[in-house]
Amino acid sequence: MHLSSIVLALAVGPLAAFASNVLEADAKTFSSLLGDTPSLVEFYAPWCGHCKNLAPIYEQLADAFSSSKDKVKIVKVDADGEGKELGQKYGVTGFPTLKWFPGGANSEPEEYDGGRTLMPWYKKKPEPKKATRQLDLTSFKKIALDPTKNALVAFTASWCGHCKAMKPTLEKVAKNFENEEECIVADLDADTPETKPLAQEYGVSGFPTIKFFPKGVEQTPLAYEIGRSEADFTEFLNKHCGTHRAVDGGLNDAAGRVAALDILASRIYAVVPASRSQIYDEAVVLSKALGSSADYYLRVMKKLVNSTEDYVSKEAKRLATILEKKTLSSKKLDEIKVKANILAAFLEQDTPRRPRRCSSISRRSCKLGISQLCLSS
Repeated sequence: MHLSSIVLALAVGPLAAFASNVLEADAKTFSSLLGDTPSLVEFYAPWCGHCKNLAPIYEQLADAFSSSKDKVKIVKVDADGEGKELGQKYGVTGFPTLKWFPGGANSEPEEYDGGRTLMPWYKKKPEPKKATRQLDLTSFKKIALDPTKNALVAFTASWCGHCKAMKPTLEKVAKNFENEEECIVADLDADTPETKPLAQEYGVSGFPTIKFFPKGVEQTPLAYEIGRSEADFTEFLNKHCGTHRAVDGGLNDAAGRVAALDILASRIYAVVPASRSQIYDEAVVLSKALGSSADYYLRVMKKLVNSTEDYVSKEAKRLATILEKKTLSSKKLDEIKVKANILAAFLEQDTPRRPRRCSSISRRSCKLGISQLCLSS
């Protein structure tokens, strides 16, 4: 939605409001409140006279968009109180200060440089770029038929009600998969003179029709015939693209995990520190076939070999805090989520199991502390 739409609403006249539609955030709620929704944020101080003068105009702006909070949010932060930390983070030196976050909390804010009517600035703000690839005949061939990419393509028509209803969900899914370079979500208006022959070629007889084009040479597209919820699309793409995206964005708990290394990660806690080097050596051997996916496992195991007992629990808590705040870029958060998932493999069985008496056959392995025969369940 264009920012000028809000200004038009304000130009009609004051809108009555029984409760404030301005969302209030502080340092703890800022990231979760904004999410990835374009947001205008006022950093104010309760004692500030200019802030008090701006308040009625800001309320009108929020009222104008009260039914479209999924498209733009009007937010205020007490930058001299509970939001002081945010004011410092975003360079607030006076009140009121207004900043535009075009992609939500994780985007780089832009300074508001217009008058207090908000109109001059609002008219020139561009609509946020869509994550869903908009295809035409040429770009379809380059993207959907690219042998190095997987592509989910929705064949739609501009007049189709079901297509219009589906597009916001498709956009959320595309946004969630933006960091997956080999998994594309796209839309093609298949009811134009240019694209109708293409639609017929792929058996499109109604709208929307959704097809998945797997990477590879001369692969046959798959018909997408399940539900159209965000969860349905996400499950399908994870299965066919080999990804681990979560429904609400970011990665799920399986991302980065390697089953063979998970076993070693849980076992390394079950032995005395002096015996951990044996398990580490096993992991090094495995890593030669696994490549970079083993790097963080080895790093953590090395810490444990060196008897850094509390490293895993402390690091897991630190990463969990970062993931909860969501103040970093989505790519950086993906990296941190992978590390957090791997740490979870170590913590799943972090209580040492009581050794029991070994048989003569397994005594040598028992001394190493790695034999399953020598550990009580």
